[in-house]
Order: sequence, then C-alpha cells, then structure tokens
Amino acid sequence: MIRAKPLNLSTLLEQHALLPSQPRAVALLSSELRQLEPGMRSLVQLFSTDPVLTARMLAVANGPVHQLAQRVHSIPEALVVLAPVQLRQLVQKSAPTGATHTQGGWSLAGFWRYSLDTARIARALAMSVQANASAAYTLGLLHGLGQLLLRTADPETFVRLAELLEPMHPKRPEVETQLMGYCTGQITAHLARQWNFPLLMSDAFQYMNTPLEQPTFEPLTGVLHLAIWRASTRALNWSERQLAVSFPAEAGLALGMDIDMVLRQASINWYAANSLDVQF
Repeated sequence: MIRAKPLNLSTLLEQHALLPSQPRAVALLSSELRQLEPGMRSLVQLFSTDPVLTARMLAVANGPVHQLAQRVHSIPEALVVLAPVQLRQLVQKSAPTGATHTQGGWSLAGFWRYSLDTARIARALAMSVQANASAAYTLGLLHGLGQLLLRTADPETFVRLAELLEPMHPKRPEVETQLMGYCTGQITAHLARQWNFPLLMSDAFQYMNTPLEQPTFEPLTGVLHLAIWRASTRALNWSERQLAVSFPAEAGLALGMDIDMVLRQASINWYAANSLDVQF
C-alpha cells in the first residue's frame, strides 16, 4: 500500500479551524464570561492554560476591526482590547475535544502540559535578561501550534514522523523538513502571519529552532529557543550528560546565559502544569 504524501503547507494552513481546545478551559471560561463582570485575573489565568484559545484571542485583538497603533503581544494586552461579548463569541466558536488517546507517541494532555511548561520557562528566562516576560510566555505557549495542527489535520504524516523520531526531540525539525519540506515551527510562523500577529512573534516562531540565523538577533527568539530545549529535554527525561551535550551553547552565549543559569531559571514546579497559578 502506497502512503499518501504529506499535505503541502498551504493545504495544511487551511485546516486551522480543526485546532482543538481543552474542554476544561472552555467550560471554565464559559462560566466566567457568564458573570456580569468577569474577573480580569481569572480570564488571564484561564486563557493562559490553552494555546488555541490564546491564539484565537490574539487574532481577534490584532484584527482589522481594532486598527491598533501597536499590535498585541500577550494575553493581558488582548483582554484590555476585547469586550466580554467578543470573548464569549470566541469561546463559543472554539472546538473542544474529548480525545485523549496517544498518537505517534504524543497525547493532547502531554502537549498541553509541555506547552505550559515551555511558557513558564520562557517567562523566567525573559525576566533574567530584561526582555518582555508576558510576550515570552505567549511565545512559549503558542510555539507548538504547528505540531498540533499537523497531528490534527494530517495524522498519517504525524505518525510517520514519530516512527523516525519522537515528537519533542530537539532534532525533530530536521526530520520534519526532510519528510515534508517544512517543519512545524514554520507552520506556527505562517499561522501567526495569517492571524496578523506582531512581526516579532511570527519571526520568533520562524527562527525558534535556529535563532542565530535571524537577520538581527532578537533576545525573545533566543529565550524561546532555550525554553523549548529545556521543556523538551525535561519531557524526554534526559540525563545530565544528555543535557550537557545538547545544550544550545551559542544561543546561550548570545543571551549571556550558560547551562547552569538556564537550568536554575527553569527550576519550576513541573507538576503544577494543570493548575491556574499563571502570574504576570
């Protein structure tokens, strides 16, 4: 039996409506938004747990209706721009999923946990280099949308990739490019452009695997790169030796950080990933 070819990038991007949200986040947000005056802190915390809801919120906030002088980079900024009725419509149109099965060595629960871990690490690293911590959190939370879209819209290719290399391995982008002609980071970057995200964000996604190739090095791209490395290696349960060998030293040097500094900044409560303790 001849397997189908991977979807081309344009076709894959057209499937973005399939991106699923966490049922729990949708339910809690729906409840909060039914309040006469929804609490800002609760909204920030709830949106901050779900990559897809956050992405769709930023897309609306950066849309032509608002015509802002400066585009929105973070969840708190978007909540200032959008009215409760817009947030209710956004949540109502979301596509929650009850699917929890593992596919290609990768589960939705694991993806959401990994995305939140990456976001928290990115925020901690950004604070240590005086970069925008809220923007770094958002980048970390959303960076895996390309992988989520590939899994949702082209599961056969996703499984084929998993047979070659596990989804969170640092070398995975190279394997994706060999098989598909593009990597999932590029999918995320194209989604960001499609949704009119700030250039800083789409560029960070475009170069998140190769931050030193960015025409002008952007600290937030370097921060995202290091956060992805740490969250991935944590999820893969790599040993100290594997960490030392794989550490992206050049990106660390560009930010003035060595491996000990990154590991220290990233020492968070990994098992609180499903709690609502996001702070800004």
